[in-house]
Amino acid sequence: MTGRDCNQHYDYEERRMRRIVWGLLGLIVVVAFVVFLVWAILHPHGPRFVLQDVTINDFNISQPNFLSSNLQVTLSSRNPNDKIGIFYDRLDIYATYRNQEVTVARLLPSTYQGHLEATVWSPFLIGSNVPVAPYLSPALNEDLIAGMVLLNIKIDGWVRWKVGSWVSGGYHLHVNCPAFITVTGKLVGAGPAIKYQLVQRCAVDVS
Repeated sequence: MTGRDCNQHYDYEERRMRRIVWGLLGLIVVVAFVVFLVWAILHPHGPRFVLQDVTINDFNISQPNFLSSNLQVTLSSRNPNDKIGIFYDRLDIYATYRNQEVTVARLLPSTYQGHLEATVWSPFLIGSNVPVAPYLSPALNEDLIAGMVLLNIKIDGWVRWKVGSWVSGGYHLHVNCPAFITVTGKLVGAGPAIKYQLVQRCAVDVS
């Protein structure tokens, strides 16, 4: 093979490799565009959460700077999308008071929610002698005198979207449900449970 033949062979191989590379890049661009187009057309909406009720069995400063609580909450989630399903992965639910976590996080069961479907959970949230900031005890007394205690029921977890057979990667889900509890002088310590019907819409962030 002459030097000219070698150069021609090299040029041919180089052109062939360029065509393969450009072909692969074009395929990737087309697939990405199709996925983006489907995503833009379907435009998934985040799930809608509603706090239905809160039953308070115990919520009490048991000793200085320690708070004990025993709650049962009922909340629902609805998938507002008519063409997209939602996978719920590892949902931790807990209660906070004045931005401090006062119950142990409870793991909700993973589930799949089809188009326009709803799911209801009723977990118990318990915290026994949870250490809290020194200002929390007088703050709770002030809220009791005012007749209103604000608890926040929060969920942290992950969701995935399902379109046909395609499933997206995980997106962080954060839910914040305010529970405005009206009281008359004292919240439950030892005694019968008190159930509060709320039907409160929750703030939902998916990112």
